[in-house]
Amino acid sequence: MAAGPPLAHAVTITTFLTCALTVSSILHATPQDPNILQVTDNPHHLLVGTHTERHFQSFITKYGKEYSTREEYVRRLGIFAENLVRAAEHQALDPTAVHGVTPFSDLTEAEFEAMYMGVRGGGGAQLVNGVSGTAAEMEVEGLPESFDWREKGAVTEVKMQGTCGSCWAFSTTGAIEGANYVATGKLLNLSEQQLVDCDHTCDPTDKTACNNGCSGGLMTNAYKYLMDAGGIQEEDSYPYTGKRGDCKFNPEKAAVQVVNFTNIPIDEEQIAAHLVHHGPLAVGLNAIFMQTYIGGVSCPLICGKKWVNHGVLLVGYGSKGFSILRLGNQPYWIIKNSWGTRWGEHGYYHLCRGRGMCGMNTMVSAVMTRTS
Repeated sequence: MAAGPPLAHAVTITTFLTCALTVSSILHATPQDPNILQVTDNPHHLLVGTHTERHFQSFITKYGKEYSTREEYVRRLGIFAENLVRAAEHQALDPTAVHGVTPFSDLTEAEFEAMYMGVRGGGGAQLVNGVSGTAAEMEVEGLPESFDWREKGAVTEVKMQGTCGSCWAFSTTGAIEGANYVATGKLLNLSEQQLVDCDHTCDPTDKTACNNGCSGGLMTNAYKYLMDAGGIQEEDSYPYTGKRGDCKFNPEKAAVQVVNFTNIPIDEEQIAAHLVHHGPLAVGLNAIFMQTYIGGVSCPLICGKKWVNHGVLLVGYGSKGFSILRLGNQPYWIIKNSWGTRWGEHGYYHLCRGRGMCGMNTMVSAVMTRTS
């Protein structure tokens, strides 16, 4: 399946870059008269009445944004302008993708990470039932050129974690939903809220990496919690609220039981083989380019592999991804995110395959569920 955002995104890149350069000159300009700075209080006021503010007002309308005071409006206008510049920088560093205005363009980088990410530490091989938790290598010959678990019915609709650093919980439920489908043929929508409310498990190799609701967690911790708790409820019986509450887990309502899990070797051919044969995989990655991502195959020239901060779900891969530079047949991973369908490729991220990009191969896990 080829990947590609709407043509309009590619057509408007030149206009967007021009706007970003204009914004940069405004934000970094120093008034010659110090009285000007006293009157405006901060440089963000210089953006009022500009093309950037009109762009910001369109953003507000499109995404239903509301700000309680004029001061907050002006502050968010300034952040929006700075994100236009950052998106232009991302476009230059990640030329095979399309970067620009997203639902998160009024958030600072720190705000965005706190609200929408949430992987905390971990990623090394775990001990499962007293033995090494790293999966044995699989045969990689004969793997299909492209593969997508969505086409086989193993993936639920894209969900929205809201302003809660619970990506780890969505990555966990996605892997369990897929594993249960492979085992039983039934696709169940499982409860992230149970994990947010009830799971406090810590990584045995890093006692500071504990699951902590909207303040972050780790998928392998969540598997261990579910093995001890006796299972996970469905979304309908334990619905998502986007904030931490009291634990209401009822073992009698558990829909799926987790019996084991394993870490996948860092080799991307091994990751593909385990994906094809065992189902969707929970993945951690560096999400630095994702705040401004609109579509295409993201393949940044520089993306740190050690700073893994976001949990997602690997559901497939393709061989011919969309590239605005026509670099030709860009292979990519198909990654389900938890930021709703108005972000990215209808809620999905396409990341180039075969380069360990953004550390996506360093924290990959599969889960096993009880079939009866």
